[in-house]
Amino acid sequence: MTTPPVCDYTDSDYQTSFWDQGGRAYEDAAEAIALKHLLPKSGKLMLEIGAGAGRNTPRYAGFERIVLLDYSRTQLEQAQARLGRSDKYVYVAADAYRLPFVDGLFDGATMIRALHHMADAPKILAGTARVMQNDSMFILEFANKKNLKSILRFIFRRQEWSPFTREPVEFVKLNFDFHPRAVFDWLAEAGFSVEARRTVSHFRLGLLKRLVPAKWLAALDGLFQPTGEWFQFTPSVFVRAKRVGRNAIPPYNGIAFRCPECGHSPLVEKETRVECPSCGRAYEFRDGIYDFRQAM
Repeated sequence: MTTPPVCDYTDSDYQTSFWDQGGRAYEDAAEAIALKHLLPKSGKLMLEIGAGAGRNTPRYAGFERIVLLDYSRTQLEQAQARLGRSDKYVYVAADAYRLPFVDGLFDGATMIRALHHMADAPKILAGTARVMQNDSMFILEFANKKNLKSILRFIFRRQEWSPFTREPVEFVKLNFDFHPRAVFDWLAEAGFSVEARRTVSHFRLGLLKRLVPAKWLAALDGLFQPTGEWFQFTPSVFVRAKRVGRNAIPPYNGIAFRCPECGHSPLVEKETRVECPSCGRAYEFRDGIYDFRQAM
Protein backbone atom coordinates (compact mmCIF):
# COMPACT_ATOMS: atom_id res chain seq x y z
CA MET A 1 0.00 0.00 0.00
CA THR A 2 1.49 3.35 -1.09
CA THR A 3 1.22 6.28 1.29
CA PRO A 4 2.76 9.77 1.29
CA PRO A 5 6.21 10.22 2.86
CA VAL A 6 6.44 10.65 6.61
CA CYS A 7 8.56 12.99 8.70
CA ASP A 8 10.57 10.71 10.98
CA TYR A 9 11.93 12.13 14.26
CA THR A 10 13.83 8.96 15.18
CA ASP A 11 16.84 9.74 17.41
CA SER A 12 15.93 13.44 17.41
CA ASP A 13 16.41 15.60 20.51
CA TYR A 14 13.47 17.76 19.38
CA GLN A 15 11.88 17.96 22.82
CA THR A 16 15.08 19.16 24.46
CA SER A 17 16.52 21.36 21.72
CA PHE A 18 13.28 22.94 20.48
CA TRP A 19 11.08 23.11 23.57
CA ASP A 20 13.09 22.70 26.77
CA GLN A 21 16.10 24.77 25.71
CA GLY A 22 14.91 26.49 22.54
CA GLY A 23 13.27 29.61 23.95
CA ARG A 24 9.71 28.42 23.28
CA ALA A 25 8.26 28.91 26.75
CA TYR A 26 5.85 31.53 25.42
CA GLU A 27 4.58 29.33 22.57
CA ASP A 28 4.15 26.36 24.91
CA ALA A 29 2.19 28.43 27.45
CA ALA A 30 0.03 30.00 24.72
CA GLU A 31 -0.81 26.57 23.34
CA ALA A 32 -1.73 25.38 26.84
CA ILE A 33 -4.23 28.24 27.10
CA ALA A 34 -5.80 27.32 23.77
CA LEU A 35 -6.09 23.66 24.74
CA LYS A 36 -7.65 24.53 28.09
CA HIS A 37 -10.45 26.40 26.33
CA LEU A 38 -11.00 23.89 23.54
CA LEU A 39 -10.67 20.47 25.19
CA PRO A 40 -13.68 18.57 26.53
CA LYS A 41 -13.74 18.44 30.31
CA SER A 42 -13.70 14.64 30.30
CA GLY A 43 -13.71 11.61 28.06
CA LYS A 44 -12.88 7.93 27.90
CA LEU A 45 -10.31 7.37 25.15
CA MET A 46 -8.15 10.07 23.53
CA LEU A 47 -5.96 9.64 20.45
CA GLU A 48 -2.96 11.98 20.34
CA ILE A 49 -1.61 11.98 16.77
CA GLY A 50 2.00 13.12 16.57
CA ALA A 51 2.45 12.82 20.32
CA GLY A 52 6.24 13.07 20.14
CA ALA A 53 7.83 13.01 23.57
CA GLY A 54 4.52 13.68 25.32
CA ARG A 55 4.80 17.45 25.80
CA ASN A 56 1.04 17.99 25.67
CA THR A 57 -0.14 14.63 27.01
CA PRO A 58 -0.56 15.75 30.66
CA ARG A 59 -2.96 18.44 29.43
CA TYR A 60 -5.44 15.72 28.45
CA ALA A 61 -5.86 14.55 32.03
CA GLY A 62 -9.65 14.63 31.79
CA PHE A 63 -9.57 11.52 29.61
CA GLU A 64 -9.45 8.12 31.27
CA ARG A 65 -6.96 6.71 28.73
CA ILE A 66 -4.71 8.32 26.13
CA VAL A 67 -3.16 6.66 23.09
CA LEU A 68 0.10 8.36 22.13
CA LEU A 69 0.77 7.78 18.43
CA ASP A 70 3.97 8.79 16.69
CA TYR A 71 6.00 7.39 13.80
CA SER A 72 9.20 7.57 15.84
CA ARG A 73 9.71 4.84 18.41
CA THR A 74 12.47 6.86 20.10
CA GLN A 75 10.09 9.79 20.61
CA LEU A 76 7.63 7.40 22.28
CA GLU A 77 10.42 6.06 24.47
CA GLN A 78 11.05 9.63 25.63
CA ALA A 79 7.32 10.03 26.31
CA GLN A 80 7.32 6.79 28.25
CA ALA A 81 10.26 7.97 30.35
CA ARG A 82 8.40 11.21 31.05
CA LEU A 83 4.94 9.76 31.75
CA GLY A 84 5.72 6.22 32.90
CA ARG A 85 3.95 2.96 32.15
CA SER A 86 0.39 2.61 33.36
CA ASP A 87 -3.05 1.67 32.09
CA LYS A 88 -3.69 5.36 31.37
CA TYR A 89 -1.15 5.58 28.54
CA VAL A 90 -0.89 3.40 25.43
CA TYR A 91 2.16 3.93 23.20
CA VAL A 92 1.79 3.19 19.48
CA ALA A 93 4.42 3.63 16.76
CA ALA A 94 2.55 3.89 13.47
CA ASP A 95 2.10 5.79 10.23
CA ALA A 96 -0.65 8.38 10.76
CA TYR A 97 -1.83 7.75 7.19
CA ARG A 98 -2.62 4.15 8.19
CA LEU A 99 -4.07 4.37 11.69
CA PRO A 100 -4.10 0.86 13.20
CA PHE A 101 -7.43 1.19 15.01
CA VAL A 102 -10.96 0.00 14.42
CA ASP A 103 -13.62 2.42 13.22
CA GLY A 104 -15.19 4.70 15.82
CA LEU A 105 -12.83 3.78 18.66
CA PHE A 106 -12.10 7.21 20.14
CA ASP A 107 -14.28 9.87 21.74
CA GLY A 108 -11.53 12.48 21.47
CA ALA A 109 -8.43 13.21 19.38
CA THR A 110 -5.75 15.87 19.01
CA MET A 111 -3.16 16.72 16.39
CA ILE A 112 -0.90 19.54 17.59
CA ARG A 113 2.12 20.67 15.55
CA ALA A 114 1.86 17.60 13.35
CA LEU A 115 -0.34 18.50 10.35
CA HIS A 116 2.40 20.75 8.98
CA HIS A 117 4.45 17.59 8.28
CA MET A 118 1.66 16.00 6.22
CA ALA A 119 1.97 16.12 2.42
CA ASP A 120 -1.63 14.89 2.09
CA ALA A 121 -3.56 16.71 4.81
CA PRO A 122 -7.05 15.69 3.55
CA LYS A 123 -6.04 12.02 3.74
CA ILE A 124 -4.86 12.42 7.35
CA LEU A 125 -8.07 14.17 8.37
CA ALA A 126 -10.23 11.51 6.68
CA GLY A 127 -8.32 8.77 8.49
CA THR A 128 -8.77 10.56 11.79
CA ALA A 129 -12.51 10.85 11.18
CA ARG A 130 -12.71 7.10 10.53
CA VAL A 131 -11.49 6.16 14.00
CA MET A 132 -13.70 8.64 15.89
CA GLN A 133 -17.13 8.17 17.40
CA ASN A 134 -20.01 10.34 16.26
CA ASP A 135 -20.16 13.61 18.26
CA SER A 136 -16.55 13.14 19.46
CA MET A 137 -14.21 16.14 19.58
CA PHE A 138 -11.07 16.68 17.52
CA ILE A 139 -8.60 19.45 18.41
CA LEU A 140 -6.41 20.36 15.45
CA GLU A 141 -3.54 22.83 15.22
CA PHE A 142 -2.13 23.89 11.87
CA ALA A 143 0.55 26.25 10.57
CA ASN A 144 -1.16 29.21 8.93
CA LYS A 145 -0.05 30.24 5.44
CA LYS A 146 -2.02 33.50 5.67
CA ASN A 147 -0.19 34.90 8.68
CA LEU A 148 0.60 38.59 8.98
CA LYS A 149 4.34 38.17 8.45
CA SER A 150 3.79 36.25 5.19
CA ILE A 151 1.29 38.84 3.97
CA LEU A 152 3.74 41.69 4.58
CA ARG A 153 6.62 39.78 2.98
CA PHE A 154 4.45 39.13 -0.08
CA ILE A 155 3.33 42.76 -0.35
CA PHE A 156 6.93 44.00 -0.17
CA ARG A 157 8.13 41.32 -2.61
CA ARG A 158 10.20 39.46 -0.04
CA GLN A 159 8.60 36.11 -0.95
CA GLU A 160 7.31 34.69 -4.21
CA TRP A 161 4.35 32.60 -3.06
CA SER A 162 1.02 34.20 -2.25
CA PRO A 163 -0.43 33.75 1.25
CA PHE A 164 -3.93 34.19 -0.19
CA THR A 165 -4.10 31.12 -2.46
CA ARG A 166 -5.56 27.86 -1.15
CA GLU A 167 -2.80 25.39 -1.99
CA PRO A 168 -0.29 24.44 0.75
CA VAL A 169 3.23 25.86 0.58
CA GLU A 170 6.18 23.57 1.38
CA PHE A 171 8.79 26.01 2.72
CA VAL A 172 11.15 23.21 3.85
CA LYS A 173 10.92 19.55 2.86
CA LEU A 174 7.87 18.02 4.59
CA ASN A 175 7.07 21.31 6.34
CA PHE A 176 3.84 22.86 5.08
CA ASP A 177 1.80 25.97 5.78
CA PHE A 178 -1.93 25.83 5.03
CA HIS A 179 -4.59 28.37 4.15
CA PRO A 180 -7.26 28.40 6.91
CA ARG A 181 -10.16 28.15 4.48
CA ALA A 182 -8.62 25.08 2.86
CA VAL A 183 -8.25 23.36 6.24
CA PHE A 184 -11.84 24.18 7.23
CA ASP A 185 -13.06 22.75 3.94
CA TRP A 186 -11.00 19.57 4.34
CA LEU A 187 -12.44 19.08 7.82
CA ALA A 188 -15.97 19.39 6.48
CA GLU A 189 -15.23 16.91 3.67
CA ALA A 190 -13.83 14.43 6.20
CA GLY A 191 -16.97 14.55 8.35
CA PHE A 192 -16.21 17.25 10.91
CA SER A 193 -18.15 20.35 11.88
CA VAL A 194 -15.93 23.21 13.05
CA GLU A 195 -17.18 24.51 16.40
CA ALA A 196 -14.45 26.90 17.53
CA ARG A 197 -11.33 28.61 16.22
CA ARG A 198 -8.53 30.24 18.21
CA THR A 199 -5.52 32.07 16.84
CA VAL A 200 -2.29 31.41 18.76
CA SER A 201 1.20 32.92 18.96
CA HIS A 202 0.21 36.52 18.17
CA PHE A 203 3.53 37.72 19.60
CA ARG A 204 6.01 35.24 18.11
CA LEU A 205 8.76 37.84 17.75
CA GLY A 206 12.26 37.35 19.10
CA LEU A 207 12.54 40.86 20.52
CA LEU A 208 9.23 40.63 22.38
CA LYS A 209 10.10 37.21 23.78
CA ARG A 210 13.39 38.57 25.08
CA LEU A 211 11.82 41.65 26.69
CA VAL A 212 8.57 40.29 28.13
CA PRO A 213 8.30 37.29 30.51
CA ALA A 214 6.78 34.28 28.79
CA LYS A 215 3.85 33.97 31.20
CA TRP A 216 2.83 37.62 30.64
CA LEU A 217 3.12 37.29 26.88
CA ALA A 218 1.09 34.08 26.92
CA ALA A 219 -1.60 35.65 29.09
CA LEU A 220 -1.90 38.52 26.60
CA ASP A 221 -2.01 36.01 23.77
CA GLY A 222 -4.89 34.28 25.53
CA LEU A 223 -6.89 37.52 25.47
CA PHE A 224 -6.51 37.75 21.68
CA GLN A 225 -7.06 34.06 20.86
CA PRO A 226 -10.89 34.28 20.59
CA THR A 227 -10.51 36.68 17.63
CA GLY A 228 -9.77 33.56 15.62
CA GLU A 229 -13.52 33.13 15.22
CA TRP A 230 -13.50 36.07 12.76
CA PHE A 231 -10.02 36.22 11.22
CA GLN A 232 -6.80 34.20 11.27
CA PHE A 233 -3.52 36.06 10.82
CA THR A 234 -1.29 34.29 13.37
CA PRO A 235 1.29 31.62 12.50
CA SER A 236 -0.66 29.00 14.45
CA VAL A 237 -4.41 28.26 14.42
CA PHE A 238 -6.29 25.89 16.73
CA VAL A 239 -9.65 24.37 15.80
CA ARG A 240 -12.22 22.36 17.74
CA ALA A 241 -14.25 20.17 15.40
CA LYS A 242 -17.02 17.67 16.10
CA ARG A 243 -17.27 14.34 14.25
CA VAL A 244 -20.70 14.32 12.67
CA GLY A 245 -22.82 12.36 10.24
CA ARG A 246 -21.94 8.79 11.13
CA ASN A 247 -24.02 6.11 12.76
CA ALA A 248 -23.23 5.43 16.40
CA ILE A 249 -20.78 2.56 16.90
CA PRO A 250 -20.92 0.53 20.14
CA PRO A 251 -17.83 1.39 22.19
CA TYR A 252 -15.08 -1.22 22.54
CA ASN A 253 -13.92 -2.44 25.91
CA GLY A 254 -10.31 -1.32 25.67
CA ILE A 255 -8.15 -0.76 22.58
CA ALA A 256 -9.12 -2.63 19.42
CA PHE A 257 -6.57 -2.69 16.62
CA ARG A 258 -7.01 -2.93 12.85
CA CYS A 259 -4.41 -4.27 10.43
CA PRO A 260 -2.77 -1.30 8.65
CA GLU A 261 -2.05 -3.53 5.64
CA CYS A 262 -5.26 -5.42 4.89
CA GLY A 263 -7.75 -3.50 7.05
CA HIS A 264 -9.00 -6.52 9.00
CA SER A 265 -10.20 -5.92 12.55
CA PRO A 266 -9.95 -6.64 15.35
CA LEU A 267 -6.47 -8.10 15.69
CA VAL A 268 -5.41 -10.76 18.16
CA GLU A 269 -3.12 -9.60 20.96
CA LYS A 270 -0.43 -11.91 22.30
CA GLU A 271 2.39 -11.34 24.76
CA THR A 272 4.96 -9.95 22.32
CA ARG A 273 2.93 -9.28 19.19
CA VAL A 274 -0.40 -8.39 17.67
CA GLU A 275 -1.55 -10.74 14.90
CA CYS A 276 -3.91 -10.32 11.96
CA PRO A 277 -6.01 -13.48 11.48
CA SER A 278 -6.83 -12.44 7.91
CA CYS A 279 -3.49 -11.74 6.22
CA GLY A 280 -1.24 -13.41 8.80
CA ARG A 281 0.92 -10.37 9.49
CA ALA A 282 2.19 -9.75 13.00
CA TYR A 283 3.24 -6.49 14.64
CA GLU A 284 5.69 -6.21 17.50
CA PHE A 285 4.83 -5.29 21.08
CA ARG A 286 8.02 -4.64 23.02
CA ASP A 287 8.87 -2.68 26.16
CA GLY A 288 5.35 -1.29 26.37
CA ILE A 289 5.23 0.04 22.78
CA TYR A 290 3.13 -1.33 19.93
CA ASP A 291 4.92 -1.05 16.58
CA PHE A 292 2.68 -1.02 13.48
CA ARG A 293 5.14 0.68 11.11
CA GLN A 294 5.90 -2.63 9.42
CA ALA A 295 5.11 -6.28 10.03
CA MET A 296 7.60 -8.50 11.83
